[in-house]
Amino acid sequence: MCGIVGYIGQQDAKEILLRGLEKLEYRGYDSAGIALLNEEGLHLFKEKGRIATLREQVDENVKATVGIGHTRWATHGEPSRVNAHPHQDSSKRFTLVHNGVIENYEHIKREYLSDVDFVSATDTEVVVELIARFVLQENMTVSEAFRTALMKLKGSYALALIDNEDPEHLYVAKNKSPLLVGLGDGFNVVASDSMAMLQVTDRFVELMDEEVVLVSRESVTIKNIHGEEMEREPFTAELDASDIEKGTYPHYMLKEIDEQPFVIRNIIQKYQDEDGNIKLDQDIREAMKDTDRIYIIACGTSYHAGLVGKQLIENIANVPVETHIASEFLYNMPLISEKPLFIFISQSGETADSRGVLVNVKKQGYRTLTITNVPGSTLSREADYTLHTHAGPEIAVASTKAYTAQMAVMAILAVDTAQAKGIELDFNPIRELGVVANAMEAMVDQKEMIEKIARNYLSVTRNCFFIGRAVDYFVCLEGALKLKEISYIQAEGFAGGELKHGTIALIEKGTPIIALATQEHVNGSIRSNVQEVVARGAHPCIISMKGLNEEGDNIVLDEVHEYLTPLVSVVPLQLLAYYAALHRDCDVDKPRNLAKSVTVE
Repeated sequence: MCGIVGYIGQQDAKEILLRGLEKLEYRGYDSAGIALLNEEGLHLFKEKGRIATLREQVDENVKATVGIGHTRWATHGEPSRVNAHPHQDSSKRFTLVHNGVIENYEHIKREYLSDVDFVSATDTEVVVELIARFVLQENMTVSEAFRTALMKLKGSYALALIDNEDPEHLYVAKNKSPLLVGLGDGFNVVASDSMAMLQVTDRFVELMDEEVVLVSRESVTIKNIHGEEMEREPFTAELDASDIEKGTYPHYMLKEIDEQPFVIRNIIQKYQDEDGNIKLDQDIREAMKDTDRIYIIACGTSYHAGLVGKQLIENIANVPVETHIASEFLYNMPLISEKPLFIFISQSGETADSRGVLVNVKKQGYRTLTITNVPGSTLSREADYTLHTHAGPEIAVASTKAYTAQMAVMAILAVDTAQAKGIELDFNPIRELGVVANAMEAMVDQKEMIEKIARNYLSVTRNCFFIGRAVDYFVCLEGALKLKEISYIQAEGFAGGELKHGTIALIEKGTPIIALATQEHVNGSIRSNVQEVVARGAHPCIISMKGLNEEGDNIVLDEVHEYLTPLVSVVPLQLLAYYAALHRDCDVDKPRNLAKSVTVE
């Protein structure tokens, strides 16, 4: 997701905004910009690429005490200076930054702005033009126009607006996308994340959905979208690193679920060169190209990612793959091929069972590759090669963003191997992972719906079954693990075709069944399996992919490439587990008997 910063006070806003944007770089972005307002007018600086590039474009001689800034990841329109934020209306009076997606922007263009010549391809420009229309043509005050425009929008947004004719205020609003107001002595700030503005304050006010805020140097006035004033006490962002990472989220797990779109975009940036091609170490490429069989070794959630990785590498790169549980492989090693490559998947890079296997196979002279979120960890240091998942710190015991990051990196690895082997592909992981990030973002915006499903299906049940076919089955294993480890519900994932071979005996009236239907070639089969359990009294919840959905499906995912459906279909399962745990008063981040890094066998 994009990042927003804003400042109104007594100091020079320029450096505060730039530093704030640098703190938001972890979110992933493809362009950045700032707008500075002083007595000479509005000074706008935008640039494609890194914030360091933007710094070079900003005029050091411009001094201003009011400004807004933005890091953008392209959703509407390609990455470019023109599409970068901030955006202005055609009169140049109003300047806006925006996070989120306006779903009905095309309708707004037709209904209200048919006479406007738009400069960019963004939905954001539509919003700022709508505000300007209400002020300049319908004689509304800026506050009235801002609130009226918000009432026309459908979708998610975090907004910060500057009016050139009013240097005493920032206009701010939020719906579904995170946004905070930071409080200071003679100044106030706006930020998507408290980390961005800890340089100037540790006191923040959390904004709720559909709230509109007027920010001046001395005051912050919060109203709901209907104009009723709201009172809210600020909170202090503690300087302890782990608390700073959590920000205003009630739990690390929820924050880490929300961060998954940022992580995927960060992976795209880290693993592509300036021309948009995959960028991997040549030694890793040669090791993948030369092996006759890959052995993926992992535990728990990483093992489930490895099952998906097997599908990706075999289907894309045409290399045989076996996926093994580390603790079993350590004491029950199968026959090994002549030129094996061992891939170890571990969030922490410290997993004892996996390290035991690593030590063993290293003694036998086999090549090893670690995929981990922690560079410099034991598995990373001791393996021949390492791929970093770039997910950022994951603190909740139940892994979420590390899991999807592992699968994304394996997709890139699979395509790079195929290209090295001369296999022609119509699958571009860089482009398709961008689609995945947008689909993830759309899903995490539907928390209210998913919470209702969790309350309906999981708040009192003693068990739950997940069913799927093909790669959906692997995701079901992960969904069941998430549910059992944080809500303590007895949950199991099964291949749909295995129901008749024993599992269906466990179905009782009201038994919740979570079914995944994202694979076209088995869509009919899994829906038949759903009917089998419904006939025996089960309570089904169907999660399908757009294009395969049918009337009555509970959750419909945005369409992504079939290879990458696990990255999106797991998100509602993560949220279902989270809300089930909340409704059952469980400790979400620290479930009983579990630790984040398993360093003993």
